[in-house]
Amino acid sequence: MYDDILFPTDGSEAATETFEHAVSQARAFDARIHLLYVVDTTHAGVGVAGDTTVNSLRKEGERVLQEFEAKLHGEDVSVVSRIEEGDPYTEIKSYSDGTTDMIVMGTRGRSGIEKYLLGSVTEKVVRAADVPVVTVRTPD
Repeated sequence: MYDDILFPTDGSEAATETFEHAVSQARAFDARIHLLYVVDTTHAGVGVAGDTTVNSLRKEGERVLQEFEAKLHGEDVSVVSRIEEGDPYTEIKSYSDGTTDMIVMGTRGRSGIEKYLLGSVTEKVVRAADVPVVTVRTPD
């Protein structure tokens, strides 16, 4: 039923807490996990001089993906890792289209004005994805 499961991650604690859900789904369906890290180039200041360069963000993404790959070492779960650049929602949706059968994501449970002003990548993916999206509520 599900052969390929997308686990988009930003390396946050919420993503780390959600990872086991993605792994359990992969085990249950004998599916491959696709680890996706999106270098968010939509923030002001990305690409200018200083510590916030696309290269430094890409290196952070590589580190994050390696950590998740290491957690799968010894598991009977195959994995594909990928780094993309752009708007996280857009890149997650684009990657999932035609590639994966399910998406597993964490949500931090924002509400009120914070949700209105900041939006939610997870919420946007849930509303637009063409495949099932499993969301895992994590502590704020």
